[in-house]
Amino acid sequence: MPELPEIWNLAQQMNQALSGKTIATVDVRQEKCLNLPPDLFGRGLENRTLGVTSAKGKWIFTQVLPDRNLLLNLGMGGLVLYLDPEQAKKPPRYRLKFAYSDRSALAIDFSWFGYVHLVGSLAEHAMTASLGPSPLEENFTWDRFHQILAGRKGILKSVLLDQHTISGIGNVYIQDILFRARLHPLRKIPSLDEGERQRLYQAIQQELQNATDLGGLIYERDLYDQPGRFQHFQVGYREGKPCPGCRSVIVKIRTGSTSSYICPACQT
Repeated sequence: MPELPEIWNLAQQMNQALSGKTIATVDVRQEKCLNLPPDLFGRGLENRTLGVTSAKGKWIFTQVLPDRNLLLNLGMGGLVLYLDPEQAKKPPRYRLKFAYSDRSALAIDFSWFGYVHLVGSLAEHAMTASLGPSPLEENFTWDRFHQILAGRKGILKSVLLDQHTISGIGNVYIQDILFRARLHPLRKIPSLDEGERQRLYQAIQQELQNATDLGGLIYERDLYDQPGRFQHFQVGYREGKPCPGCRSVIVKIRTGSTSSYICPACQT
């Protein structure tokens, strides 16, 4: 499943490739991903020009000028591919395709499920209006993070994975975030002292920025079907291997409905 680094990079590429293009036609092959009937969805987009594309959490937002927004969430995974005019003549498998007036196209495929929604006011879109801040946003400051944790009583990992609290962190990157912060995923938020909270804030930013700089995970693909370069986890998915810090054996534990990989000596 793509998380913030992959979505952030994809949005940046889409912004560069698609801004200013005009949608000529819309071809829908998976109606259930839409929030509107296919005919209304198509009519709301055809002959409209695209503005800025940005990301928040696991969602991509594209302005449809003058007054609409196209929202994309890849769900459990998928591909978003830009096709130049030659490639657009023989597109890969897709569930949704946007053809532009310059004969280029955007093909979207979902591995499991996903969403492509057309809305007016973003404030009225329930699935994104309540998203928490993304760690790569400029306003994700230490003060804001401190306020987010203030008064919370839940389990650390559960709080960090709650998209209404902080958007974009999933079960992939959370593994090394918590290792870098030297915190056990089952710690209760009230038990974290000031120094531990600062370590956690820094770990979130460092891990996600590093993965973003590398283009995301190696098994995820970008807008041009190129893989990311991030592939070396410290403890994540390395059960039975030595901890890079203390050489203790990395273990896999159950944390609610998810699994976690930890160093039992370093993460307390």
